Amino acid sequence: MDGLDMRKVAVLGAGVMGAQIAAHCANAGLDVLLFDIVPEGAADRDAVARSAIAKLLKADPAPFMSRRFARRITPCNLEDHLDRLRDCDWVVEAVIERLDVKHGLYRRLEPVLRDDAILSSNTSTLPRAMLVDGMGQDLRSRFLITHFFNPPRYMRLLEVLGGTEVPGQRVEEFRSFAETRLGKNTVMCRDTPGFIANRIGTFWIQAAIAGALDHGLSVVEADAVMGRPFGFPKTGVFGLVDLVGVDLIPYVDGSLAAALPEGDFYHRIRRDMPLVQKMIAEGYTGRKGKGGFYRLNREHGGKVKEAIDLGTGTYSRAGKPALASIEAARSGGAAALIAAGDRGSRYAADVMGKVLAYAATIAFDIADDIASIDEAMRLGYNWKKGPFELIDQIGAGPLSSMLRGAGLPVPPLLSKAVEAGGFYAASGDGLLQLAADGSRQPLKRRPGVTLLADVKRGSKALMKNGSASLWDLGDGVFCFEVHTKLNTIDKDVIELLARSTAFTAENGKAMVIYNEGSQFSAGANLGLALFVANLGLWQPIDDLVDGGQKAVRGLKYAPFPVVSAPSGLALGGGCEFCLAADAIVAHAETYIGLVETGVGLVPAWGGCAELLVRLARDPARPKGPVAPMAQAFQTIGLARVAKSAFEAKELGFLAPDDTVVFHRDQLLTVARKKALELAEGYAAPEPPEYRLAGAAGQAAISMAVHDLDLKGMVTPHDHAVVAQLAQVLSGGEGTDPTVPMTEADVLALERAAFMHLVREEATLERMEHTLATGKPLRN
Repeated sequence: MDGLDMRKVAVLGAGVMGAQIAAHCANAGLDVLLFDIVPEGAADRDAVARSAIAKLLKADPAPFMSRRFARRITPCNLEDHLDRLRDCDWVVEAVIERLDVKHGLYRRLEPVLRDDAILSSNTSTLPRAMLVDGMGQDLRSRFLITHFFNPPRYMRLLEVLGGTEVPGQRVEEFRSFAETRLGKNTVMCRDTPGFIANRIGTFWIQAAIAGALDHGLSVVEADAVMGRPFGFPKTGVFGLVDLVGVDLIPYVDGSLAAALPEGDFYHRIRRDMPLVQKMIAEGYTGRKGKGGFYRLNREHGGKVKEAIDLGTGTYSRAGKPALASIEAARSGGAAALIAAGDRGSRYAADVMGKVLAYAATIAFDIADDIASIDEAMRLGYNWKKGPFELIDQIGAGPLSSMLRGAGLPVPPLLSKAVEAGGFYAASGDGLLQLAADGSRQPLKRRPGVTLLADVKRGSKALMKNGSASLWDLGDGVFCFEVHTKLNTIDKDVIELLARSTAFTAENGKAMVIYNEGSQFSAGANLGLALFVANLGLWQPIDDLVDGGQKAVRGLKYAPFPVVSAPSGLALGGGCEFCLAADAIVAHAETYIGLVETGVGLVPAWGGCAELLVRLARDPARPKGPVAPMAQAFQTIGLARVAKSAFEAKELGFLAPDDTVVFHRDQLLTVARKKALELAEGYAAPEPPEYRLAGAAGQAAISMAVHDLDLKGMVTPHDHAVVAQLAQVLSGGEGTDPTVPMTEADVLALERAAFMHLVREEATLERMEHTLATGKPLRN
């Protein structure tokens, strides 16, 4: 195993962060002890930890990748069970951010910890130097800061801080464990207030709120500027504060201000915010309270989104912002927004000028290199580009001029970037980054990391069109990449997939289906299908179904192995691309499903056929023609989507022996390795035989639908969709379960059912509604 061979972990503190860290360790297959205090007079001395586990099972988004994983956590208390720590490989402290409390706990831990166990703190505010004060030298050499971001399951950033006493090999082994087992992007930081992400992120929030007041922008206008134009989350800054909690603003601000030296620029941009104090006092603490900078007005039975007036503190309807700079940004991005010349552009220039200058000023005080800072902001605050990537996008020269025009000093590092032509430069198949002395240094990837972006930077596509490309990963392994919006599948994707399959058969050993978008694939291009259907052009739709079936079957029966490597959404056709592969190497955060019934259709590129086969072959599931059909009907009919790769195994989308990878950036490495393993002596699979349930199966489905109907869960159009889905999964009333059907027979049923439903007006209404709202229509 890479890194430390950790098997048992203890988390001290069962609050929100501690409990969720425990849940994620359980996701990773570790045995976890969750500790907290003994409540006064409690009959159950483990009640606090036990209650925390129960809350985890109810939380949304779910901290567990499978509810079964909760059994891996044992509730404990800090009075009776400290001796259990002797068996732990890693103990992570997540108690209240008070130095006296932490020191008292460390003194109790020191005698009971194993002499090779790692002790770490999840602190986000206290310096390591203060935490280890009074600690023995041996324990100091095993003490780390491991700062998780909330929620730990979903936020990939883990800031790690060792110290001069901690051997470099010990830190590297822990990083390898955290990356491979926990799936974290570990970023090394220095022992400075706020570490990396919160140091810059808190500055950004303070500057953005103060700037909105200074430039007279409304909450809605400020969020529109400080959102998508810069590649920040669409919440903007005020929406983000509502999400994390308005009451955290004074706390985080006060902690950071108290820790920073007097000359730090943070002190110049922060200010007292009476409105925030008033909101907190009145319970407007954000989404967890009555609302925050935004709220939902539910008077008169409605739901009206309102925004607060930063001057008066009153709420009014949150309309769309009408700034020319925001319109300019839609096509020209951040540079066009800054150049527009209105209040929005002046606000953007003021705030981002200060933020980017601050990042350049403190860069090598908080991290070893600029790439670590960019990674921390991308993963900790969900910025698409980190501050130095943003400077390169805007231009180091224009930013310097902007700062001088505002009467602000130009940081020396920014001047060096102007001389060098930017913070980053391409070099062969890698990137060079600017060092503190102005020289260029290679940006080294972590062990096990392979990025398609690096492959693309150093080579040309073997073949491509506007929707997809084929890349050479080396050793005869080719990568098929979809690169449409949301990686949806259109006729160009299907056409290139067919050509890529033929090319790989002649020139390669194996194919990996993979991309580095936020979603593997949201399925077929629904907008295009709706457009054609509204014109009544049924033949192009039938051709797309036929072409998709042939292309996907071509993958399945190719003379080389195919490995699908999904991450994020893998829906509809994206799911079918996975089901047709010889193996799936899935990121743990893969959300896979056949969701076509939600838009009034059924899977038609082999999804029904493949799921039936997988369910029938799984030795842990019931046998016979009815059981797989019933399970497939429940999964497809209810458009169930697995909320993790582990749930995907429970639903049958992933086979029991398919691989789950926790670290997103290691996914391509593992998939490529799997493809090469399968290529040795590879032979294409034999087509399966199907024994479908026929009339008995249709009767079973009818009974299930009747029960749902009695509960009010079935709409009129659901009945039409279900009837067609039942026809496919059962083979129809005339089917004899003792007589095998071919795969071609089942695919013909899929195609006929799809073409029948796509002509239904109710289906077109569902498709149109989903495109407009992102939600299914219950018609």
